[in-house]
Amino acid sequence: MNPMNVFKLKGLLDRFKDNHPKVPLFFKAAAGTVREGSVIEIKVISPENKTIVTNFRVNSEDIALVNELKDLV
Repeated sequence: MNPMNVFKLKGLLDRFKDNHPKVPLFFKAAAGTVREGSVIEIKVISPENKTIVTNFRVNSEDIALVNELKDLV
């Protein structure tokens, strides 16, 4: 990975944290709870009140991916 892209990604993540301070706190709290077999659900409600929902069961590859991403950031 290009080192400049790592700096760019860090800046984008920092800006996201500034705009949405509760999101990192949620992920930090959930980190000790999410493990293989957990179900993660994502729900989006548009300004027009249209709802889209999906979910997935966490597997060992998902855990490995998250651990790799943590090491990058």
